[in-house]
Amino acid sequence: MKLGKVEFCHFLQILALFLCLSGMNQAELSRSRSKPYIQSGRTRTKRSWVWNQFFVLEEYMGTDPLYVGKLHSDVDKGDGSIKYILSGEGASSIFIIDENTGDIHATKRLDREEQAYYTLRAQALDRLTNKPVEPESEFVIKIQDINDNEPKFLDGPYTAGVPEMSPVGTSVVQVTATDADDPTYGNSARVVYSILQGQPYFSVEPKTGVIKTALPNMDREAKDQYLLVIQAKDMVGQNGGLSGTTSVTVTLTDVNDNPPRFPRRSYQYNVPESLPVASVVARIKAADADVGPNAEMEYKIVDGDGLGVFKISVDKDTQEGIITIQKELDFEAKTSYTLRIEAANMHVDPRFLSLGPFSDMTTVKIIVEDVDEPPVFTSLLYSMVVSEAAKVGTIVGTVAAHDPDASNSPVRYSIDRNTDLERYFNIDANSGVITTAKSLDRETNAVHNITVLAMESPNPAQTGRGYVAITILDINDNAPEFAMEYETTVCENAQPGQVIQKISAIDKDDPPNGHRFSFSLTAEAANNHNFTLQDNKDNTATVLTRRNGFRRQEQSVFYLPIFIVDSGSPSLSSTNTLTIRVCDCDADGIAQTCNAEAYILPAGLSTGALIAILACVLTLLENIFWDQLNGSPARNLLSPFPLFLFTFVPEKKILKIHEYSIKNKLQLMVSGSRAGTKGCTCLCESLSMKRGHRLLDQFFFFSDSRLTHSVNLVTFINAISM
Repeated sequence: MKLGKVEFCHFLQILALFLCLSGMNQAELSRSRSKPYIQSGRTRTKRSWVWNQFFVLEEYMGTDPLYVGKLHSDVDKGDGSIKYILSGEGASSIFIIDENTGDIHATKRLDREEQAYYTLRAQALDRLTNKPVEPESEFVIKIQDINDNEPKFLDGPYTAGVPEMSPVGTSVVQVTATDADDPTYGNSARVVYSILQGQPYFSVEPKTGVIKTALPNMDREAKDQYLLVIQAKDMVGQNGGLSGTTSVTVTLTDVNDNPPRFPRRSYQYNVPESLPVASVVARIKAADADVGPNAEMEYKIVDGDGLGVFKISVDKDTQEGIITIQKELDFEAKTSYTLRIEAANMHVDPRFLSLGPFSDMTTVKIIVEDVDEPPVFTSLLYSMVVSEAAKVGTIVGTVAAHDPDASNSPVRYSIDRNTDLERYFNIDANSGVITTAKSLDRETNAVHNITVLAMESPNPAQTGRGYVAITILDINDNAPEFAMEYETTVCENAQPGQVIQKISAIDKDDPPNGHRFSFSLTAEAANNHNFTLQDNKDNTATVLTRRNGFRRQEQSVFYLPIFIVDSGSPSLSSTNTLTIRVCDCDADGIAQTCNAEAYILPAGLSTGALIAILACVLTLLENIFWDQLNGSPARNLLSPFPLFLFTFVPEKKILKIHEYSIKNKLQLMVSGSRAGTKGCTCLCESLSMKRGHRLLDQFFFFSDSRLTHSVNLVTFINAISM
């Protein structure tokens, strides 16, 4: 708890005590006589406590206990028979009572801001019996306020903003101070405001604390911030009142009250003619004392001879005008340009139009500097054509380039060999005439893209590049051929007129989809009895059989020469050979086996010997047949043979080989008969047997190539169900 000066506090305490004693009917307990009343024929006087509220000054600084008041009962005759007792808030610790006289004193300094009042209870007892002579009564001791708290700005220090150029009396911010003293007693908590620092620019309302502008036309560009000191003083600002201060920082916010202005009336810049398009030529800026959106500008070229050659845009960060090139510069065509450029604010405040205009003009002159440039071709791309039949030295075309500089130096030509690695073309160094250097082939390369170099004779470092596309014109120099490699087969049981292959042709010459082909058999094959050819007139042809049935043992492969002619001028032709293999086919005409190996009888054996051998073999095979039908492994047929263990399953026509893998080449002969037909013996093609080989309704003859002499083993199995 803060106090004022000691002398001042003493004065206030004495003054308050005087007021309490004289104006509050003596803040002590007094006796009030009640009127007697009659009950049951006898009169009795009612005794009671009567008092006003007690008051005591806060912040008492004396050394002696502070007198508060006096308690007294009407039964107290002053003979010491009555004693007084005090209880409740602060009894004994803060407030004490003289039990004989009833005088109450405060033993500690009191602070109203900590506790404004205390509630206590008083009782009068008979000293001898210690029994109450009066009922216990409750009373209040209120702490009397003194001005011991200065006003405080709880929300300070303050910051605020107000637009520059605001009129007098514009509200800026309101400050508020609070005083902890009792607002209901005196003027201790009544505060008034005043400004100690910040005049004459600002003022403050004494009662409300509202800060306002006090001068017109305050300019942010001259001074943008002010520090104010505001005082709040209690006791209505009178002498002796306590005070507190706070600071208020007032910032003038910007308004658009400054038009843009170029620092100079004209500018001049030099640029080389070789500067690329979109390059920056110059940056110019109009000065504007405003900030933020109020300083945002736009630039435009309003006049001059460079309207289509240059453009200007704004840098959003720096608000500079950026001049860039829109078209290539050419010193030889134009050496300088003049631009009239305007800068204007984007956001104009109508209140300050009288300060305008809010735009400005300047002149920019751009000088184009000469640069030694490489030769320039008359065309960006040259397109030329030449026949693939052209002889070496044939002229293909001509390119031309010139020196764009004022010196107009002579130009020499060459071909960039990185674009013509095979050196198909040459160029005359002086004239630019391109000729063929070797034979051309359109089918190898249909278009040649080459780069021609043009160099200044006195300065070869200055080199220009021209691009030439040479298209090779086609001639009919490629004969037609089969469109693919055909794998053609014919079944042994083929019927006459059966289609076995459809063929087509291709031609490498142009047009890729526009050729017409005709097909026929060559003269030597035209009268063969096996196959014929039918031209379908749609760039395809069909191969058909002519006879009934083919035998692999007689001939397993046929070669059919086919003559193909294209529609070129002159036309070209070729003979292509179609290979046709004879195959054993299933019921659906799908080829199963196409290999063939003739069965050759051993030389030097007579017919009788062969019959004898066959009889022996048949005897052995009969035993094997029955063993196989019963599912038992085959016996060892002949001791020179390796052991063949197999199981034959008639219903599935499957031969399963056990334990021994056949690695030798085996000869095969069909011998037997189908149900209802007589048996026959015929030669068969060679076959490499594998495990689980499907027999396909055939019976096989095995021969071991390791034998020193030819021994043929014929397996003859009859009556196999189909």
